[in-house]
Amino acid sequence: MAESFAFNIADKLLGKATSLLVDQVSLAGGVYAELEDLKDTLSAVKAVLLDAEEQQLNNHQLTDWLGKLKDCFYDAEDVLDEFGYDSLLRQVVNEGGFRRKVRHFFSTSNPLAFRFKMGSKIKEIRERLDKITADADKFNLKKIMGVAVPVIGPHREREKTYSFVRASDVIGRDGDKDKIIEFLMQSSDDDQENMSVLPLVGIGGLGKTTLAITMRELSNILRREYDVWSKNRDKWLELKALVHVGAKGSKIIVTTRDKLVANVMGTHPMYELKGLSDEECLFVFMRCAFKDGEDKRFPRLVRIGKDIVKKCQGLPLAVRTLGGLLYLKTNENDWVRVRDSECWQLEQKKDDILPALKLSYDDLSFDVKQCFALCSLFPKDFEFFDIQWVQMWMGQGLIQPSQQKEEMEDIGNRYLDKLLQISFFQDVEEKLEPVIRYFKMHDLALLVARPDYSTLNFDCKNISTKVRHVSMSEVDWPEKEEENVSRFFGKLNNNVRTISFPDIVDGPRSESFVGSCILRFKYIRVLDLQKSSFEALPNSICNLKLLRYLNLRHNRHIKRLPNSICKLHHLQTLILEGCESLEELPRHIGTMMSLRLLIVETQQIALPPQALGKREVKVGRRCFNSLRFLALIYCDSLEYLVEGMGTFTTLRTLIINACPRLSFLPKHLPALETMVIMDCKSLDLGVGNKNGEKEDNIGGFGSLRILILSKLPKLEILPRWLIQGPTSNTLLGLFIESCDNFRALWEEEEESPSLGSSVLLEGIDHLIALRQLKIQYCPRLSALPKKMGNLYALTHLTIEGCPKLANRCKRGTGEYWNKIAHVPN
Repeated sequence: MAESFAFNIADKLLGKATSLLVDQVSLAGGVYAELEDLKDTLSAVKAVLLDAEEQQLNNHQLTDWLGKLKDCFYDAEDVLDEFGYDSLLRQVVNEGGFRRKVRHFFSTSNPLAFRFKMGSKIKEIRERLDKITADADKFNLKKIMGVAVPVIGPHREREKTYSFVRASDVIGRDGDKDKIIEFLMQSSDDDQENMSVLPLVGIGGLGKTTLAITMRELSNILRREYDVWSKNRDKWLELKALVHVGAKGSKIIVTTRDKLVANVMGTHPMYELKGLSDEECLFVFMRCAFKDGEDKRFPRLVRIGKDIVKKCQGLPLAVRTLGGLLYLKTNENDWVRVRDSECWQLEQKKDDILPALKLSYDDLSFDVKQCFALCSLFPKDFEFFDIQWVQMWMGQGLIQPSQQKEEMEDIGNRYLDKLLQISFFQDVEEKLEPVIRYFKMHDLALLVARPDYSTLNFDCKNISTKVRHVSMSEVDWPEKEEENVSRFFGKLNNNVRTISFPDIVDGPRSESFVGSCILRFKYIRVLDLQKSSFEALPNSICNLKLLRYLNLRHNRHIKRLPNSICKLHHLQTLILEGCESLEELPRHIGTMMSLRLLIVETQQIALPPQALGKREVKVGRRCFNSLRFLALIYCDSLEYLVEGMGTFTTLRTLIINACPRLSFLPKHLPALETMVIMDCKSLDLGVGNKNGEKEDNIGGFGSLRILILSKLPKLEILPRWLIQGPTSNTLLGLFIESCDNFRALWEEEEESPSLGSSVLLEGIDHLIALRQLKIQYCPRLSALPKKMGNLYALTHLTIEGCPKLANRCKRGTGEYWNKIAHVPN
């Protein structure tokens, strides 16, 4: 069921061409005319694409025609994005003054020469497109004009109550749980075996993995569950050797669809999982399709729902998926359409997509379908976190800025929520709640993206020329790495846009790999080199003008990044987490105008430009002012960030973890919405400057919504800027954990420096928007503020591991019960 996505790509190209025509009015007349002609051709062919994509299922010639058209679209996008790079470059030049303008004019990137060359490229693309579209007549395609591409807009955003079923919320498996627990509690009679393996067998969608995870939560014996597809016994023996380190009596659950795999791996007879009953399925379906109790308002929909559930044949995934699809839909026609769909008549082959998933997939918008296709680069059950996917989607240009000026990250999060709602992502685990969520994806993604997306290794021989996104698997690095890499790259299309090494494999070992990428793939957008081990990036990295996403996570050898990386004017994401040898960042990294996410581990005392010492430069108009997400992790020498009112003006999320010398925060973060501070032993949450001088600034955090504080030994009470500044009107969630010296949320009485007397200050009751308050493992905390009962918006309160306070908050009897009795949860 591979998708062509031709309509969506054409629509995106039209938007880019229109934008360029507006921005580049000074173009030479010939180039401007070529852009106009290209736009007209795109508009004409777009009109028949919806009909073409509908008919291609039964017409191989049409499928081939769409493939040629899509290839031409991709090449056109590369050319238009080069124009976009030129626009960004001109912005940099214009901000650099007269001398930089002169230098740029006489450089190899002379603007007149560039535009002449690009005009020729656009003409070539347009002529090629004309030739392909001329063949459309023989297919008798209908023109479908004015079709609105469905989008998930803010008006359709769901409440933050999800319809997915968590691993700990499994329905109808009590009998299965009892039998598996019986296996887990058995002692092994085989003195030669340290571990026992139970194969859990069943078709896709039965909930094998979810049940296995539940058993891990319930048992102290089970340490891991594995999902296995390979029948190769040698592979299993390799895996067994890796995990054969537990004590005698260790248990492993293997989930698989294949009984032969179960026979290869099991030391215990396989346990075959059956489907749920209609009653159990209906219970799950109702929970996913309706809010609590609302099904009683729609008896006709419930009757239709019973018919839908019967067609799901006891498969929990199918039930949850369709329940999520129909969530908040009260139009009877929507439900009838699902019940009577022709998808139910399709023959389901082995390992094929469930009809229920096909129905839900077809209901997605074009944008979300394309984003989901990118997930096929990672294996089934691969664990990822939300920020990772959104940035990769943005890197491929799959998320475009909205006309409502909505942030691209917010659009991406809504796409994630939609895929989560229909169970295309599973087993949600919240870490740093509620900032980061981890997911596992379903194998449906592997079926929708061929041939553009492919998982390869160096031994692959027949690689389709259509492949533009490559994920490496089972990398066995050859001895002559440079020679073999060059040979492998020679099998790929020059227009590859993604090279990815998932975290489960070792990344490149030498700089030559990156050098080969630069020489071969000039249009690459995403370069994911996790767990690589080279010591330096080549200076030529700046030649990847369209690169938007660079991930060097867990490269423990790299010491520096070349200054030329700052010429990557399209770069949005730079991940340097786990780069423990990284000595410093490039001096002009703050001037990268598109950089939106930076995760870094560095040995510097401050971020550039302050970290330059004698070479210190003044903070100009642009200093990290496109950044939305900043994470500083294990920066042992970091003492302060960047100073200046023009710094971090757009930053929305700040995470600081294990920075022991950091003593104060920036004083002006006007757009900051989420702040996470963990394990910073010198930080007292005051604001100040690099000389250690405290400043009485309480107006710099006027957008803060979520604050998480953990392992801060200097934290005794909440800072003044949090209680008395504009943050008091915006803060929704406050989470305090493992702060050993934290003794009070707020001291109502303080000494006034000006009056020399004790005065009553505004208290915690000024946090008028606060909905969640969680305090854990703060042993010195013994009291709640007098005005705690005035937190009328508070809906969730958790106090745990605070022994002095626990007795005083006991339900009904504690002296503080009246202060918190109004909180529902």
